[in-house]
Amino acid sequence: MTEPYWHDEDAGLAIYHGDMREVLPALGLQADCIVTDPPYQETSLDWDRWPKGWPEWIVGIAPSMWCFGSMRTFMDHYPEFAASGWKLSQDIIWEKHNGSGFAADRFKRVHEIATHWYRGDWRDVHHEVQRERGNSTKRSGSAVRATTPHTGEIGVHRWDDDGMRIPRSVQRVRSMHSRSIHPTEKPLGILDPLIRYACPEGGLVVDPFMGSGSTLDAARQSGRHAIGIEAREEYCEAAARRLDALTLPAA
Repeated sequence: MTEPYWHDEDAGLAIYHGDMREVLPALGLQADCIVTDPPYQETSLDWDRWPKGWPEWIVGIAPSMWCFGSMRTFMDHYPEFAASGWKLSQDIIWEKHNGSGFAADRFKRVHEIATHWYRGDWRDVHHEVQRERGNSTKRSGSAVRATTPHTGEIGVHRWDDDGMRIPRSVQRVRSMHSRSIHPTEKPLGILDPLIRYACPEGGLVVDPFMGSGSTLDAARQSGRHAIGIEAREEYCEAAARRLDALTLPAA
């Protein structure tokens, strides 16, 4: 149970084959964050079954977690998160370039949700807000006192605009589809900012529902270590091949 299915010691990556509810206790991990995409239980596929109680099994593994899902997923299973002491801090929307639903009597679904959960005191949880280019012109100035009813009073202050912005909570990233290893594979473009936000450089990310290994791929390319657990051996093998072939960009 504690022997990895595949590992790259130099990169700090490892894959374990088995049920996360059995593998995690055997490993005794202490990680910086969890980034995962559990089965939503929204289809008739045999593997699409929510492992009941899994949020409790990861208590003590890491103080924060990004979890993908749908509104239905989180409404149906919120009691499991709450009973395990997980508190919701925020959510982001992954906007896809096309939809994946087949229902003809509803709006075309072109998004998924990623929720960020934490345990303990928020100030003790690592969270590093990323910055992205938003304005090519650097500006400075001063602002007078202002009052906004829903946010309170802002006093007189000086501001400097360096052209950078906090990323928006709606992230548009092309979905995988024909290029994917797993039918619900997440693209690196949506995983990278979540990992950088919740895990310090050189830290450890754990994905208890690894699938294609995209979380491990994104973690490695961002300078983090990662461990993935996957119940289906064919995906362990596919993820191992993927990671073996990964070439990091030149520094």
